[in-house]
Amino acid sequence: MSDNQEPILVKEESVVVLLGRFYYDQGGNSKWMATLVQTAAFPILYIPLLLLPSSSSSESSSEPSCSLKYVVLIYVLLGVIIAGDNMLYSVGLLYLSASTYSLICSTQLAFNAVFSYFINAQKFTALILNSVVLLSFSAALIALNDDADTPSGVSRSKYIVGFVCTLAASALYSLLLSLMQFSFEKILKRETFSVVLEMQIYTSLVATCVSVIGLFASGEWKTLHGEMVGYHKGQASYVLTLVGTAVTWQVCSVGVVGLIFLVTSLFSNVISTLSLAVTPLAALVVFRDKMSGVKIMAMLIALWGFASYVYQNYIDDLKVRKARKQAQAGRVIQAEVLV
Repeated sequence: MSDNQEPILVKEESVVVLLGRFYYDQGGNSKWMATLVQTAAFPILYIPLLLLPSSSSSESSSEPSCSLKYVVLIYVLLGVIIAGDNMLYSVGLLYLSASTYSLICSTQLAFNAVFSYFINAQKFTALILNSVVLLSFSAALIALNDDADTPSGVSRSKYIVGFVCTLAASALYSLLLSLMQFSFEKILKRETFSVVLEMQIYTSLVATCVSVIGLFASGEWKTLHGEMVGYHKGQASYVLTLVGTAVTWQVCSVGVVGLIFLVTSLFSNVISTLSLAVTPLAALVVFRDKMSGVKIMAMLIALWGFASYVYQNYIDDLKVRKARKQAQAGRVIQAEVLV
């Protein structure tokens, strides 16, 4: 899956950011609705889950997994974190342009490198450290940019709120990916793709419940009808925007969780960060976002940081291939000696 999923995942991540910004630009203003659509389409994942061949027999004969109460606890804990993270992202996208938002989100790779080191025992090499430092510098440039482009009606104070919320969401998202990897490796211990779908379905169920509670508790549900009526592109476009966003988020999320399951949380985050090179350019075309000198410099620094990690991953891959060849050569020599 990792080979075929990477370009799809990058494309989907860019689309969800653009759709989220489009929702706000056309008259949408409900932060809880923007949060809800990020997980509400999880029922569509039951279709591939039901189509997958049953693996109950193979799972029963393998090492027993953890008890049901621990599985439920994992799903509830991760689901609540997802809801909080989605809310932070929704606030950030409300007060930031799509290109600025994407550049700040690139810091999630730096956060994930740190969390992966402490939670998943991921190696912290000089190249990864270089990546963390460069991505941090990129975010700092965005924060200190006095000529920042903001959506109409957004003050400097709201811009700062959007920056802080997006940065906090990036850190929380990175922690979430590391916790998911830890859950797959140390707790669930089931090597089937159904566990990926189950993780996405049940954590999204919890996150959706939290978002619905927030929508009603905040009173934002009262404004939804007026929001739909006053949507600049019409009511049909309002519904299609929300539905399209919800479905795209699920496709994207399954790709992220699948890469965590098959590779690592850090690798999954790297593929997600690839949208950095796509979203700002797409936002420039779709929303006419300004690309100031500071923003271009921040993007180039972030790309340099991304390239540092990619090169480290290339080196690690070479070492693994070399070790496999040496092991294979050793087995051949041993077989010849026995003959």
